[in-house]
Amino acid sequence: MEFIIKIGQFLLSLSLLIVLHELGHFIPAKLFKTRVEKFYLFFDVKYSLFKKKIGETVYGIGWLPLGGYVKIAGMIDESMDKEQMALPPQPWEFRSKPAWQRLIIMLGGVFVNFVLALVIYILGSFAYGDTDIAASSIKGGFLIENPLLTDLGFKTGDQIIKVDDVDIINRSDISKNIIGANSVTYKREGVTNTIDLPVDFLGQLSSSKDRSLFGMRKPFIVNKVLDTSLNKNVDIKTGDIMYALNGQPAEFYDQIEPILEANKGQTISAIFRRGNMTVGRELIVDDKGKLDIITSASAKELQSLGYYDIVRKEYGFIESFGVGATKFKSQIVSYFGQLKAIFNPSTGAYKGVGGFKAIYDVFPSTWSWPDFWGLTAFLSIMLGVLNLLPIPALDGGHVMFLLYEMISGRKPSEKFLEKAQLVGFFILIALVLFANGNDIFKAIFN
Repeated sequence: MEFIIKIGQFLLSLSLLIVLHELGHFIPAKLFKTRVEKFYLFFDVKYSLFKKKIGETVYGIGWLPLGGYVKIAGMIDESMDKEQMALPPQPWEFRSKPAWQRLIIMLGGVFVNFVLALVIYILGSFAYGDTDIAASSIKGGFLIENPLLTDLGFKTGDQIIKVDDVDIINRSDISKNIIGANSVTYKREGVTNTIDLPVDFLGQLSSSKDRSLFGMRKPFIVNKVLDTSLNKNVDIKTGDIMYALNGQPAEFYDQIEPILEANKGQTISAIFRRGNMTVGRELIVDDKGKLDIITSASAKELQSLGYYDIVRKEYGFIESFGVGATKFKSQIVSYFGQLKAIFNPSTGAYKGVGGFKAIYDVFPSTWSWPDFWGLTAFLSIMLGVLNLLPIPALDGGHVMFLLYEMISGRKPSEKFLEKAQLVGFFILIALVLFANGNDIFKAIFN
């Protein structure tokens, strides 16, 4: 079921982005009376799942979900239709249109990507508001499990207060600012210290088996005792909160698990908090180091118990425009920062580049419309920015040659454009293979 939910979100988001991106090319092409021969969701290599011709355009769905395309008459694109290009130019063809019209057609897809992301951020702010956790309210500090972080000197219980010079107000501020950061400032037992991050921090993080950063510590709050548990006859009630084992602090799982591991097959003393009182119990640890006690608590319950404060902000319709625009700008800046890190070999960030598996993995295993729309907005920005890269075969490559034509007054020859398209195509194939190869490498070795 988890796979169905994740793949459903992945395909829905991908399809929405592809169709709207291609509509960004399709609509101005039609407005400028340019013939569009095909409009496809996914690629139809040798075969189409569906196709229907309406007017002069064939609309279809291909079987290969690696993108989509519109085939515009008289344009040198991925179709490499040399027969058409060998014929005299026709007034309805792309190559016959003024350069400014061709530029608008080529920028249409990216424009739609950015507008879509902006609209999602605005409407999402109005419909869902923002929910976060106040960083300073997190009881017991952050959970540090990643060996990379422990090797740098972080310890579970640290309170993260700054990333570079940015104050950490809410938990999400850490992930927003960690990419490209040089240092992290934390407080431990009342003392403030700063740890410098290595230049290749992102590369090391991408290569590590545990890619978590600063997690949340999980308290031991009893839900029920399993019928198969050796502790089924012990007086333990739903809502009991453990805070000591064998005289050692044991409120969080990271404290509890090593104690249980060291006491396999033995009876240990436990102290629980039950409302305003404390109760002591003797518990039996099985041979696997387990108590067979189910624990759980909702976010609201954890907040009421003082484990953290949930920060909830709601926005009016007019206010949401400013909030959405700020989120859009922040995400654009963040993504350009990621690209800068990726293209700088010293950061090792290229090791974290992923393909379709990586995109699939970012979707949650339970359906959440706020998460879905937030991820779709981010992916729309990502698609828009990547398409602007000046690589032949991408929109940015076409725009580069069009700007050259408009500035110099000379149009590149069709032979040159054909060769550039082939070079760009091979570059794209190499990038796709690299990204998806990274996914495969991580799946095998991590």
